[in-house]
Amino acid sequence: MEEIMQLHTKDYGVIDYEEKDLFHFPDGLFGFSEVQHYLPLCLNEEEDSTILLLQGVENPEVAFVVINPFSLDPDYAPNLTEEELTYLGVKDAEELSYYVTCVLQADYLDNTVNLKCPLVINPENHKGMQVILEASGYEYKHTLGSFESVQAKQKAAV
Repeated sequence: MEEIMQLHTKDYGVIDYEEKDLFHFPDGLFGFSEVQHYLPLCLNEEEDSTILLLQGVENPEVAFVVINPFSLDPDYAPNLTEEELTYLGVKDAEELSYYVTCVLQADYLDNTVNLKCPLVINPENHKGMQVILEASGYEYKHTLGSFESVQAKQKAAV
């Protein structure tokens, strides 16, 4: 039986978790190398992992909203190097989960996502890394309003 640990967060109070729940980024995320463990929290009632809050464990002040990029752009095609695949312990990039960081604005259609530097996670062992897709044509800032899937959802809600 794993030990139940507690994380004290600013927005969600005290959260109980086990070591197996964490995502582990041995090199940290860009600009946050001191935080290597993140607790993924679902941001909607359906326990859908399309949008998550990655809550830093070593520093609970650090948290990132991340989105599955395929929910925004079904044609998103990140190419990983052999070294990156080996580091994550897989042979094929399709074995991995992908998330992109989101910068929140007052109007959600102005929120931006970074498609150039996705977080890539092995769902089997929860080991992850942030990569830079050098020759991809993806940018650091894509507004949510620029994706057809978001625009279609907005029209359906009206």
